[in-house]
Amino acid sequence: MPETLDLLIVGAGPTGLACGIEAVRAGMKSLIVEKGCLVNSLFNYPNTMTFFTTRERLEIGDIPFSSVNLKPTRAEALEYYRRVTEHYRLPVATEERVEEIRPVNQHFEVKTEQRAGRCAQYAARRVIIATGYYDRPNLMGIPGEGLPKVSHYALEAHAFYRRRVAVIGGANSAAVTSLELFRHGADVTLIYRKPELSRHIKYWIRPDLENRIKEKSIRALFSTEVREITDDYITVQSANGEIERIQNDFVFALTGYHPDIDLLRRAGVHVDLKSYRPACDPKTLETNVPGLYVAGVVLSGRHTNEIFIENGRFHGKQIIASIQGGAGA
Repeated sequence: MPETLDLLIVGAGPTGLACGIEAVRAGMKSLIVEKGCLVNSLFNYPNTMTFFTTRERLEIGDIPFSSVNLKPTRAEALEYYRRVTEHYRLPVATEERVEEIRPVNQHFEVKTEQRAGRCAQYAARRVIIATGYYDRPNLMGIPGEGLPKVSHYALEAHAFYRRRVAVIGGANSAAVTSLELFRHGADVTLIYRKPELSRHIKYWIRPDLENRIKEKSIRALFSTEVREITDDYITVQSANGEIERIQNDFVFALTGYHPDIDLLRRAGVHVDLKSYRPACDPKTLETNVPGLYVAGVVLSGRHTNEIFIENGRFHGKQIIASIQGGAGA
């Protein structure tokens, strides 16, 4: 067993990095473990993505975010978080998945799987779980959802020129994807199970989409659910029971995402199975397992529109203040 760390952080997204910065400032011996690459979720966003928020709300560690745009791009964000990581010399282990977190006496044993299946083990006095949700889509559970023509993530719109595309969902991702596909020459049908678009759509995007729907450039089916996906068509059903078969080449099932609750539960954290929210003290963010904390979007469970980079980046200060405050207890 290697030397015991003061703190191990699971997840090298913006929130995990912000926690790491606070640990460095506090003089803690720490390690950030990430299953993918640095800020893995952002890396997997479409190349052309632009953030909804402004650059100052993405800043961590008091490092200014320089951008030529008011709303920065994915490429600018990746460069920014690399620069912050270098500035603070954050210890980050990438391509290493945490498989188990087990309390043992006065510390935790953390088992991981590295690239090529190699295993590693760490000891840490405290652990922060700052995992995201982007790699865990909410599945619809319908026939054909696993076909190659179905994606739960936005892709570059150019590839869908003159193709018949269905977008399932009614929030920001579905709205932006529908507009991008339309502007790149796709035949777009937007399908949403609720009677109107989500109120969470950004104020500058919503009227654009509503106008495209009004002029019938984008077909919208509200109060409608997809019942089946095949190679050539999709079958939808409206609230009144009417069934329609729509010719289709590709489906974007943008039905949202959820955090990894399995890791939390295996560590002994109480998780509400309806909301997916972990039990924790709202002031300290410590879970029911002493010494185990949660930070970022994992706190919000299924309600992923409650916590973003903008507010999750402050969780590190809360947690480290709690650790320092109780260090002499």
